[in-house]
Amino acid sequence: MTVTEPHRARGSRISPARPTMDDVAAVAGVSRGTVSRFLNGGHNVSRSAREAVERAIRKTGYVVNQHARSLVTQRAGSVAFILSEPQDRLFEDPNFNNLLRGCTQVLADHDITLLLTVAATDADRVRIGRWVTAGHVDGALLISNHLGSPLLGDLKERGLPVVVCGRPLGHERDVSYAAADDRDGARQMVEYLRSRGHRRIGIVTGPLDTSGGVDRLDGYRDVLGAADPALVVSGDYTQASGEAATAKLLDQAPDLDAIFVCSDLMAAGAVAALHRAGRRVPQDVAVGGFDDSKVATTTTPSLTTIRQPWMRLSAEMVRLLLARVDGEDPAAVLLPTELVVRDSA
Repeated sequence: MTVTEPHRARGSRISPARPTMDDVAAVAGVSRGTVSRFLNGGHNVSRSAREAVERAIRKTGYVVNQHARSLVTQRAGSVAFILSEPQDRLFEDPNFNNLLRGCTQVLADHDITLLLTVAATDADRVRIGRWVTAGHVDGALLISNHLGSPLLGDLKERGLPVVVCGRPLGHERDVSYAAADDRDGARQMVEYLRSRGHRRIGIVTGPLDTSGGVDRLDGYRDVLGAADPALVVSGDYTQASGEAATAKLLDQAPDLDAIFVCSDLMAAGAVAALHRAGRRVPQDVAVGGFDDSKVATTTTPSLTTIRQPWMRLSAEMVRLLLARVDGEDPAAVLLPTELVVRDSA
């Protein structure tokens, strides 16, 4: 079965109406069947014919009849981007926008639409899980997965191809994922702070039910060992939690001389809390962040941080998901991070 449309005689002049495959074939100088094969996966289409059809599509402005294509390919031509956080986090945290923009761009190269949905509550997760497994999408990119959330297991049980951003705690062997090397990034930051002469180094962790929270804390401990518990406080990746956690650190360990804050947004909150307490950054307390988001360059002073490769991460997530949609086994990609030195440490 192939994508079909109302027939128009080959070679007829293109009308102002919506262009058809006949129009594309006429402009490309190939048969209508060649255009159809190109649109249905490109099998048995020569390189020269493929390039001619691509040029003709751009020239005519032809748009695929997605419903007809779906009937042929049994594919929806769309992918869900599921954010397991409250909706306001999408607008507050630039990391989510980096991933959303990157995945959208990469999927567009495959003519696949990205659908954004937010699964903040248990009711959201049930509703979204039911919707995405009803044939509306070919797979899902799961962002900010939390240990114990039923959504990942539910999607997996229903047979939907899924890729997780970050290590999927408890599912590392049976779910595809792409992640930055959080643990090594944390090691890089703490080793840098030590190289600058700092010895009382506190940490504001991310949520410890996420891989980023766990792995960055482990990297901190790789360098410092079993640190004083007074130097360890958890946050939730929001700026407000960074402020609150830093105030708690100052109360518990007033002699600290550096803080590794496990996201740039929390680090901006840490700097605000230190200024409010009369501590200069970096003269009295150095601050290191994580992400190298736009927050890192707008905070005063600008943040020394760990750069995550956002575009590569997006591209690998999409590549892994398309492989799963094609029936390949789960796979994982771990990407390197990089220390970026600025003014805060």
